[in-house]
Amino acid sequence: MTKAWPDLPVAIKNGFAARIDDTIYTGLGSAGLRSFKLDLRNRGAGWQDLAPFAGPAPSQPAAAASGGRIYVFSGSGKECRDVGSPIVFDTVHCYDPARDLWERIETATPAGLLGASAVTRRDGSIALFGGFNKALFDRYMSDIAAIDKDSEPDLWNSTQCAFMGMPPEAYRWNGRVLLFHPHSNEWSDLGRSPYLPNAGAALIELGEQRVALISGEVKPGLRTDMAKTVDLSGDTAVWQALPALPPGHGGSRQEGVAGAYSGRIGERLIVAGGAAFPGARDAADRGRWFAHEGLAKTWSRDVFAFAEGKWTFVGRLTEGLAYGASFSLPEGVLIVGGEDRKGNARSEVFLLSVENGAIVETR
Repeated sequence: MTKAWPDLPVAIKNGFAARIDDTIYTGLGSAGLRSFKLDLRNRGAGWQDLAPFAGPAPSQPAAAASGGRIYVFSGSGKECRDVGSPIVFDTVHCYDPARDLWERIETATPAGLLGASAVTRRDGSIALFGGFNKALFDRYMSDIAAIDKDSEPDLWNSTQCAFMGMPPEAYRWNGRVLLFHPHSNEWSDLGRSPYLPNAGAALIELGEQRVALISGEVKPGLRTDMAKTVDLSGDTAVWQALPALPPGHGGSRQEGVAGAYSGRIGERLIVAGGAAFPGARDAADRGRWFAHEGLAKTWSRDVFAFAEGKWTFVGRLTEGLAYGASFSLPEGVLIVGGEDRKGNARSEVFLLSVENGAIVETR
């Protein structure tokens, strides 16, 4: 039986997603230097390989297309194989489909953009939201990598607890709406967010240079149920809060999720899957800032839709997934790859739609 949507050639999680006209792109992350494209007008041809990435493979970079090219920002990884610990990259790379070529751009990101979200404005500039603090992340990863957990368990635990036990503000994540200008390789910004900055937030384009940013984490291991819109049409970003995500399946407290799939089906905003640590928000409310200590990570199956000013729980995915790519199509939200509840990268591709109020997965 022929599949409606071709699966990826390799399993991919923590990669990038971008679209140029009727061609969608994903790769990097767990795929290493590999990335792929799919022509939506000829999906029977399957995913096609792109040229290898021009640099160390980034995990969880931000990405957006502008001027017919794809720009990939930051992410994390090792600069070379014999380096002991990963870092947050401050690099920008560009893929040119006309030449099938990746190039490193002569610029440096003004903040760590690991886990950031990106969108292209009407003038071609790319707006970026959130992201880790490079100096703090790099120092922690270097410190923890230098400790042998088996022979020095107390030092390893104290180092981890000191880092994970800070309140959200102490991580100094990127709170500015950064602007990258591809024509000049220069940076500016649209001001600061009035909310705690996120990593792993879902971004949905609303039209008229407005986006929705939904959930994400506010520090390692702690998510938020907040949703907000951002108007990017002026010289300063204008923020507005939306209703928070509601309880999910079973009515349990909404933890929020990182790495969710998202998109639009008509006028409805869709958020599906993602990962969280149930119980972390209760711990944070009690002042325990190492909020996910001892808690099991879960991969959500819940799907929510936002329409007419409110969120509705509309169903569940066949299985919990997070950290993949998603694309808004006229017929639904295309789910591409990701990570399952065992932490494995996945290669499956399927269309998520809502029919008669029920979730439908077309594979």
